[in-house]
Amino acid sequence: MDERGLDALVVRAPDNVLYLTNFWAMKGYEVCVFPREGEPVLVCLEASAEDSARMAWTSDVRLFRGYDEGDPRPPVARALDIARKVASEYRTLGLELSLGTQASDRMIGEPTTFTREWFHAFGDDVEDATPLLAEARAIKTEQEIERMRLANDIAAAAMEHAKIVVEPGMSEAQLAAEWQSVVHGEGTGWERKVDLALGFSLVWSGLGIKTFTATADRPVVEGEPTLFEIWVCADGYWCDHTKNLVVGELTPRYRELEESLMTVYQDAIDFIRPGASLAELDRRVRAGIEAMHFPGEPSHPICHGVGARAHEPPYAHQAGGGEIAEGMVLALEPGCYWEGGGGLRVEDNFLVTAAGAEKLSPFPDGIVQA
Repeated sequence: MDERGLDALVVRAPDNVLYLTNFWAMKGYEVCVFPREGEPVLVCLEASAEDSARMAWTSDVRLFRGYDEGDPRPPVARALDIARKVASEYRTLGLELSLGTQASDRMIGEPTTFTREWFHAFGDDVEDATPLLAEARAIKTEQEIERMRLANDIAAAAMEHAKIVVEPGMSEAQLAAEWQSVVHGEGTGWERKVDLALGFSLVWSGLGIKTFTATADRPVVEGEPTLFEIWVCADGYWCDHTKNLVVGELTPRYRELEESLMTVYQDAIDFIRPGASLAELDRRVRAGIEAMHFPGEPSHPICHGVGARAHEPPYAHQAGGGEIAEGMVLALEPGCYWEGGGGLRVEDNFLVTAAGAEKLSPFPDGIVQA
């Protein structure tokens, strides 16, 4: 850095953040400001605070919220605000302008990123087409819906397998591998309609259930949910679910939590129809969760689009705008979590029809007895 005249580096690729801080991000939103002299700063998702405290070499960790009730921007914008403020102390900065690919975060694959030169190759007389593409992609064609139904069916079949093989004491990772084996092994070639199916999962049990953390070697806990945060990609189209299994008799505490959260969930499903406000959907769900004595929960969006990505517009946010429209496919995912671990999230994908919301996954919501 001294030889190149750089006062600080600002990096956001998960592999570079890992290299400079020892923190392997869950969602890839994190940023590291690494000065030539002095303590590095890790800008980290608030939900990953516990992981960053355990893993990061630096003690200077600046947290940002995944969901901010007054800020409808995506989390990366809040990370950028903090990073810019930290970096303003330095005169010469190095950024990842020629980053071609990046290693994965802990959640999903290895995305390709484009270099600065690519964006500057077409001159100055250009416009940002992203809003146009997002608007068009939000309304699904019949072909897209067919592909998404296939992804939903594959995910459900893998859950049926997990329901058979799960037992107390097996690790979260072992159970995740069982689920993934069905997605890839049986989903590829599914009904002779799918060329390639890939599964991605986070599996947590008991106290391992948190907003964001990694699947680990924690054992499946009898009487408490084992939560599957799962995605299936079938020929480029996705589903995004959160399903729950329990081995043995569910504890009374969890039975009460399930009943309350499913009431909020069903109310939200009933609200999803053409013309309904996305902002009001967010307010409605969060008010219901607050009434359950979980104020400020959850720290993740409660509703987003699904299609050629597992997470895509539209997003429901009380400080934003937009309406639900016929032809959208929405992932609805209310959740609430206890301090120190444990909690519950439910999630399915819903096709918006003239009559309301059509559930796409055949696997039940709530906590399913294994």
